[in-house]
Amino acid sequence: MTILLNLLAEAAAHGAEHGEHAEATLLGLGAEGWVYTGITIFFLIAIFGAKAHRQVLGALDAQIAETRKSLDEAAAVRKEAEALLANAKAQQAAASKEAEGIIAHARHEAEAIVAKAAEDTKALVKRRERMAEDKIAAAERAAVEDLRAKAAAAAAGAARDLISGSHSAKADKALVDEAIAAL
Repeated sequence: MTILLNLLAEAAAHGAEHGEHAEATLLGLGAEGWVYTGITIFFLIAIFGAKAHRQVLGALDAQIAETRKSLDEAAAVRKEAEALLANAKAQQAAASKEAEGIIAHARHEAEAIVAKAAEDTKALVKRRERMAEDKIAAAERAAVEDLRAKAAAAAAGAARDLISGSHSAKADKALVDEAIAAL
């Protein structure tokens, strides 16, 4: 700051020596020069500042547009994910319903198979009972026939023995004649 004051003092002394009005100068420029320099700097700042302002606004607008685009893409992805989730839930519900139907059908078939097996078992038991009864009845008939045959053979043998022992040829002839006459 002392340098500045020294320069101003020298300029005033120089002007007083030449009889001129002392005009303050700085860096060789008077007040009017500094006004022009200030106005020039102001316009340069205004011009470049406006351009910078536009560039900053343009960059911000581009970033806002990119952010909006990202948000739109995110919203689209979210909608797609929600649609896929809804589709998956619908498929799961349909699969669950189908599984319940299959289980109900399988239970119904199992009950039908068990009922048929019970009926078949009853029918088989009845058939086997009938077969056993038929075999028993056949065995009884065979035993009765065998017993009758043995009884007839024994009776015939006993009658032969009795007749042969108690009858003579004359008595036999009289019995035969009597039987023929009865016919």
